[in-house]
Amino acid sequence: MLLALDVGNTNTVLGLFNLDGPKASNTLAGHWRVSTHRTQTADEYGVLFTNLFEMHGLATSRVRHIIISSVVPPVESTLLQVCERYFHLKPLFVEPGIKTGMPVLVDNPSELGADRLVNCIGAFEKYGGPSIVVDFGTATTFDVLSAKGEYLGGIITPGLGISADALFSRAARLGRVDIRRPAKVIGTNTVAHIQSGLYYGYIGLVDGILERMIAEMQQDPRSGLAVDTSLPEASIKILATGGLAHLIAEDSRYISTIDDMLTLDGLRLVFERNQPAPDKPQRPRRR
Repeated sequence: MLLALDVGNTNTVLGLFNLDGPKASNTLAGHWRVSTHRTQTADEYGVLFTNLFEMHGLATSRVRHIIISSVVPPVESTLLQVCERYFHLKPLFVEPGIKTGMPVLVDNPSELGADRLVNCIGAFEKYGGPSIVVDFGTATTFDVLSAKGEYLGGIITPGLGISADALFSRAARLGRVDIRRPAKVIGTNTVAHIQSGLYYGYIGLVDGILERMIAEMQQDPRSGLAVDTSLPEASIKILATGGLAHLIAEDSRYISTIDDMLTLDGLRLVFERNQPAPDKPQRPRRR
């Protein structure tokens, strides 16, 4: 089995893939989302992972390969110890020099976060291009792919949770509220006012950015789009993933698909692309 780990600033997502059979039959045997703790020890992570596996009737001994994407450098050395101590394996990290199969057409490709890269690899493999991938995490990221599967660039904005935290910490008389879709836009009490502002304000941010990105892509020959402003939604596939994707995408005018497993699928694809080619059977010599 393949253990795929995506380490984000807020959460770490784990996925176990069954690699038996042809690539097309690879299945996700289990997946979990846990909090990312920068100070947690290797043993604490190891016990957590082992318990998660056991709850689903899975043994750590079944793991034969591990791949990790991380945007939290302090956790990487800890996870390396976990892999070596509890799984007796050396993990493959998504980092510069790894084979991805995706040209990254930006000023400094090494700056692109590993999670964003694997999202795009999974998106192009599953949905094709041109496309935009929106990942609702600690930060909300927008990433653009061409029709040929090239990474063209993107945008980073503060995530909805960060925006809410800033409001609550700087406004002394405003208490914390649940972030959710309010019954109507115009609220009639303070809680509803805050919820509407956070929810619809963030949808306005997302759709406003997507509208401008679509317009710019239609004028960029690298995207592979014909210049046509009549049906932008039909021309570009707009995908969402991340913890808050379901909440925000419900009222977005542009997001058409939500894929919770996009990052894990991208990690599996990167793992496959970095495996040695199987040896070709030698033909018997003629006598």
